[in-house]
Amino acid sequence: MQEQVGQAVIGAFAARAVWTRSQFIAGRSNDIGGAVKTIACTREDVMKLLRYGPPGAEKPGMLANDGTIRCLSSIVRDIDGFALSEASLKTIASIDPGTLPKVEGNPRIGPCIVRPVNYICIGLNYADHAAETGNPIPKEPIVFLKSLSAFSGPNDDVRLPRGATKLDWEVELGVVIGKLSRYVPENTAMEHVAGYCVCNDVSEREYQLERGGTWDKGKGCETFGPTGPWMVTKDEVSDPQDLPLWTEVNGRRMQDGSTQTMIFGVAKLVSYVSHFIILHPGDVIATGTPPGVGAGLKPEPIFLKAGDVMRLGIEGLGIQTQRIVPA
Repeated sequence: MQEQVGQAVIGAFAARAVWTRSQFIAGRSNDIGGAVKTIACTREDVMKLLRYGPPGAEKPGMLANDGTIRCLSSIVRDIDGFALSEASLKTIASIDPGTLPKVEGNPRIGPCIVRPVNYICIGLNYADHAAETGNPIPKEPIVFLKSLSAFSGPNDDVRLPRGATKLDWEVELGVVIGKLSRYVPENTAMEHVAGYCVCNDVSEREYQLERGGTWDKGKGCETFGPTGPWMVTKDEVSDPQDLPLWTEVNGRRMQDGSTQTMIFGVAKLVSYVSHFIILHPGDVIATGTPPGVGAGLKPEPIFLKAGDVMRLGIEGLGIQTQRIVPA
């Protein structure tokens, strides 16, 4: 939202009056790519949709109040465009998770939705992030596409491309589209939103900024799109423009921002993008990142290397954990 440009973050953590930070413990400390061990949230009635199982063979699930995963395969075939329709989401919401089969063990958690038709990212969409990178405030949203081969689970390893030296992190609010969207007016844009999730717009800065052409080559490498752990429906998020979001690298807090400082808000972005790209149910818009990326650190930037661990989250939407491994 333009009126928020340059505004100080006042009450950026006001959401904590409603939420306590969800705890997503992803496997053992030496098994970061593992599964849900326990998840706690003060809002026990919030519906959290997820997918579990090996890559390419994930099944739909729902997180129960006791932190266990319940299988939704008898209700929907997957967390896809059909499941994200308003009617399907109402049906799922009416189900008592305790009546669904409990998923035993600690399965891998996959992306919270099926591979989308479009994975759209917005660049320099936080006033304070634009400032740290020395860029002017964009007059219009900066739109680019992330390769769908980058799409990965929230706790899958992130592969450091061969020869890469400037791997970076970007926690982002993901907007999941719920119905076909083309030329959507801003005042009805939220009707096209199914829900929200955590995205990590992993970036290789040399590829992005120093190798010529567009940003795509620095944004679309394999595993550069961790998405999840779950999707929360839009009715469970009172204000998407008031969500704290953060990143830690090797236990050190690097990003600690709020969606309050977005330049273009969720409704504007859904409307704007729909005038250039037809949005399909299940498509994702990663809405930009707050300050604290490695490339913007002073006096010297910091970049990820093999063995480093990223941990990032958004209030109420869960936590991701990824280890960097060589490609």
